[in-house]
Amino acid sequence: MHIEYDHENDLAYVSLVARIADGTAVRQFTLETPSGADLNLDFDEAGRLLGIEVVGARAGLPEELLRQASGPGE
Repeated sequence: MHIEYDHENDLAYVSLVARIADGTAVRQFTLETPSGADLNLDFDEAGRLLGIEVVGARAGLPEELLRQASGPGE
């Protein structure tokens, strides 16, 4: 599992696999959370969850987790 956080845009991405190749995530499901963050769940063709994008990450994730996350592209 790897977490990236874009502080400027308040977006986090939690990768559940080592690498998500281009075109692998073929389905996306969006959920609204009670905290106000939106979750975009990325699935492969077999229905396996690959990663989770958190829009409004400061509202939806613990601050400690965001501090430990790498920056975009790191």
